[in-house]
Amino acid sequence: MASSDRLRLYALSKDKEVRRFDYPEVFVLLLTVTLITIKFDFNSTSMALFVAVCLPSLMILIYNYQRLANFWTSNIVVFLLSTVIGSMQFCSVLSLSLVLLLGIRIIVNEPENRVKLITVSVVTSAMFYYVSVILYGTGIECEGGWLPSTVLLASITAFLWQFWGIYHKYINYDEIAQQAAGRINIMASVINKLTRFVPLQVWQPIVKTDNPVSVSNKRAKLSIMFSDIVGFTELSDSLSADNLADILNTYMHCMTVIANKHGAVLDKFIGDGMVCFFGEPDSRGARQDALDCVAMAIDMRREMRSLRQKWRLMGFDGLHLRIGITTGYCHVGNFGSNSRLSYTLIGKEANLAARLESAATKGEILISESTYDYICHDYECEYGGGYQLKGFEKKVDAWQVLDPDANKGHFSKWVDHTLPGFNLHLNFKDMKENDYKEIRDRLNFALERIEQEKQAAVFDSNENKN
Repeated sequence: MASSDRLRLYALSKDKEVRRFDYPEVFVLLLTVTLITIKFDFNSTSMALFVAVCLPSLMILIYNYQRLANFWTSNIVVFLLSTVIGSMQFCSVLSLSLVLLLGIRIIVNEPENRVKLITVSVVTSAMFYYVSVILYGTGIECEGGWLPSTVLLASITAFLWQFWGIYHKYINYDEIAQQAAGRINIMASVINKLTRFVPLQVWQPIVKTDNPVSVSNKRAKLSIMFSDIVGFTELSDSLSADNLADILNTYMHCMTVIANKHGAVLDKFIGDGMVCFFGEPDSRGARQDALDCVAMAIDMRREMRSLRQKWRLMGFDGLHLRIGITTGYCHVGNFGSNSRLSYTLIGKEANLAARLESAATKGEILISESTYDYICHDYECEYGGGYQLKGFEKKVDAWQVLDPDANKGHFSKWVDHTLPGFNLHLNFKDMKENDYKEIRDRLNFALERIEQEKQAAVFDSNENKN
């Protein structure tokens, strides 16, 4: 059952507890046929009408007490009202009083049922009008006396009953809608917070398709990247917890943005390291996954240069990134138990990527032969040699991925050079057009200061000689 249906039934059940009965026109029907029987001195025709209307009305009273309104009961009520209207040959006041109740009953029904009820009403009224004319002729007297005014008063009372019920139902709906909106907002807020702990590629299919989640995994070809910060352990011994957390959070934020940009699954953070992979749940092909993984690693290494410059200005120096990448078959999916699951990967290739990362030096991206075969035509690599890695009997051949901008000279998007007392870091990709003048002024000022210091150093050197 849909949530909207549950809310509707809940509102109707609350309304029912207060009103108890949803067909007040039945009471008007009983009163009307009783008064008609009295007015016509209990003759056979009025008694037949009395029995024909009273028995179904009493059944409705008994059956629908504490039950929800439905189409078939409304159909019977419309039929009975139309029977009385037609039998009384459309007496003006009496008919208008009952038509008022008839209209309300049709309006409060579902839109798709209204035409059906109108059809029943028209056909029934015409049929019983014809029967009444045959039995009484056209001279039935029902305009004067107390009958029309009494029925009109009863109809107005029933109409007010229905109006109060509709208003009460609206108030219940409004309250439930506000409560539901509040619960939905809370759920959306909670889900938004929980999605930060789960990779985007994992939670989006669950939310969109509402598929059941269970312990399941499969064998797939993945490109896996392990990375960490060289020198972070030594730095952590000399920094306060606040500074350490600030550095780590800044690093993880920047690397997460890059991983999301390239479509990687960010598996986990391990201290100052992170694990990402390509190939599941969405793969672009083994070769393209490898290319995307290497492109992400290069962007991370470049971003680390910018971060290192910021940290150097803060007094934290010597932080470098190292990365290990391999491509191969692993088992990936939901591991754990029915009460606690983790979307991750296991296998020999994952261990190889971790070992390559440990073997890499500052700023290096080490890739295995399987990854090299996929990306060697797109990226310049340098053979690093055979590495004796823990957990592997034979030496593992590995290649270093060179920076694509390293050999571009004047066309390079990066300028990065460090000497004692000198640190130059330019990232042309992040520069904005409005910043070029200020950068040029700063560089000219730095050149002037270098010339001044050079002349002062030469002067001091000559003075010392003399």
